[in-house]
Amino acid sequence: MNNVEKALKRKLNDDSEMAYPDFDEMWNRMEQTGHTAPTLTDTSDSFTPHRHRNWRKIAIAASLSALLVAVPVYAAIHYNWGDLLHGRSGIQTALNQDLGQPLEQSVTRDGVKLTLHTAIVDENRTVILYSLEVGKRADNEFWNVKDVSLKSAAGKSSAGEYSFQQWDEKNQRYNGYFESDWTPQQETENVRLTVDHIELTSVQELDLPLDIKSPQMQTFKLDRNGLQDLKVQVFEQGKDKLMLSSAITFDSSKPKEWDNPQIIAYKGGEPVRPQPGGAFGTPGENGEYTAQQYFTKADIPEGQTTFKLQYAQTEKSINEPINLDLQLSKKKMESGTIKSVLNTPLENGNRNFTLEQMIVTPTQIRVTIRSEKKFAMLPYQKYFLSVNGTTLEGSRWSSPDQEHDLNTIRFERPSNLVITKDTPVTFTGKYKVTTHSDDKTPQRLTDISEQKQTLTTQIGGYPVKWTYYKQGSDLFVETESEDAHFGGINQTHIGLSKERIIGKPITANFAGDGNNKAVDVYKNFIGKEASIYMFYYTTDDPEAETTVPLQPLTSNSEAAK
Repeated sequence: MNNVEKALKRKLNDDSEMAYPDFDEMWNRMEQTGHTAPTLTDTSDSFTPHRHRNWRKIAIAASLSALLVAVPVYAAIHYNWGDLLHGRSGIQTALNQDLGQPLEQSVTRDGVKLTLHTAIVDENRTVILYSLEVGKRADNEFWNVKDVSLKSAAGKSSAGEYSFQQWDEKNQRYNGYFESDWTPQQETENVRLTVDHIELTSVQELDLPLDIKSPQMQTFKLDRNGLQDLKVQVFEQGKDKLMLSSAITFDSSKPKEWDNPQIIAYKGGEPVRPQPGGAFGTPGENGEYTAQQYFTKADIPEGQTTFKLQYAQTEKSINEPINLDLQLSKKKMESGTIKSVLNTPLENGNRNFTLEQMIVTPTQIRVTIRSEKKFAMLPYQKYFLSVNGTTLEGSRWSSPDQEHDLNTIRFERPSNLVITKDTPVTFTGKYKVTTHSDDKTPQRLTDISEQKQTLTTQIGGYPVKWTYYKQGSDLFVETESEDAHFGGINQTHIGLSKERIIGKPITANFAGDGNNKAVDVYKNFIGKEASIYMFYYTTDDPEAETTVPLQPLTSNSEAAK
C-alpha cells in the first residue's frame, strides 16, 4: 500500500485524527468579507462567525474515499464486510441478522464493472454495499466511484451523503458503501441511484525544500498538473509542536476538490506520523486549497527530514453517468424500530438545547437536539448512551440541508444489544465548551513592526498572551493561554461596525480539541497601532457532564412505533 493510502486509511480509521471544516462557517465568513455573492440569509453586522465547531466524518470523507475494494460477488449479503465497515457496526449487525435487501445489479463501462450487492434501509439511513472490478492497477493508482446520489420517483434527491471504498488485495477488487440520510417515505419506494463518474487517479509526489526553521512565508512554484504554486508558513505551537499552514492555487481548469494535496514528512525514508488536529480543504480567500498539519518537533529534526507534496492526479475518467433503478424497502426493519418524542432539556432548567427525538433502528440510534438559536454550538463535545448497562459512544452528523437549529447524534448499534420500549436508555454529554461573546474590550497593539511583541491580558479570569508582528505588509496576531481551561479566541477584528477589518484565521481550531492557540492575519496592514476585538472566546470544562434519561419515557415524552 502506498504512502497516501496508508495516511488516508489511518485518518479515516482513527476519527480523532482528522478535523473537518465547518463549511457553513467558511461561506458565512467569506460572505462577510465580500468573497461570495449575496444570499437571502441574514448576514447582519451582529452575526458572529464560528471558528470552533466539531464536524465528524462528513464532507471531506467523500473526497478522501480513495482507499478502496471488492469482494466476491457471490452471496454478498453474507460476506464479511467487517474491515470496510469499521465504525459502521450497525450495518454489519443488520447483515448478520439477514436484514439486508439483495440487489445484485451490475453495469460495465470501459472494462470497469460496478455491482450493487445489498441495501440496508431503515428510518435513519440508506446504505448500499457495492463492489468495483477494474482489472490490473499500479501500486500508486486507485479508482474512485464519484458523486453517488439517490433520487426518488417524486424527484427528491438524497442529502447527507457519504461514501467509502477499500482495496481487497486477496480478490483484487474494490469494495465500498454509499450512505445517505434519505429513507423511503413509504414502506417501499422506487428510486434511481446515479454514479456521476468513475475516476482513476495516481499518487504523485514533488520534492519540497521546506525550511522548518524559517517563520517567513515560503513560496514554491509547482507548475505541474494544474498545480500552480504552494505557500507554506511554519508556526510554533508551544514548545514541542509545529503547525504547517499551506495554501495551494490551481489552474482554473483543474478540479481541485479531488487532488487531496498534503505535505508528507519523511525521516529515514519512512513517512512521519502527523499529530492530531489537522484540517484539510478549507477554501482560501481566493479559492485556494488550504490545510493545517501538526508535527512534533522531535519527529522532524532539521537535516534528517525531507518533505514532499503528495497529491492525486487524474489518469482516466469514465464520465458517462451510470443510472440504476431500484425498489428499496424498509419493511424488514419496522419490527425493530422505535420512535420516541422526547422534548427534554439537555441541561436541567435550561431550554437553550432540547433533546427532541430518538429513533432506534436495528442498525443505529439517532438522537436529535434542537437549539433555541440557529447555528448555536452544542455545549458538550462527547456523547454517550447507556443502554441497559452497555455504553455506546456517538458522533455528530450534519447534512447539507439540515435545519440550522437541529443537531443529530448517531450511535452505531452492536449486534448483541437488545432494545425495547422499556429498555433503560440514558443520554450523557461530556466535556463542556462554553461560548462567551460579551467581552468587547479592545486590545491595543502599539509600535507594530517586524519585531515580535507580546502582551498578556486577563480574559474571563484567564491569562491570555497576545503576540503580534508584521511579515512584509501583513500583520499577524497570535493568541494563546497557558491555562488549558481557556478554549481560545475564535477570530478577531480591527475596529467596529461595518468598517471593521476581519482577521483571516490561519489556524483551524475545533471545539474541545485542547488547542487554544489561534493565529489571524491582516493582509496589507497599514499603520503602527491597532485596536483588536474578539468575536467570542470559549472556555473548556473537560469534567463537566449532563445526564438525561430517555427511556422508559417520562410524562413529557411519548412514543410511537
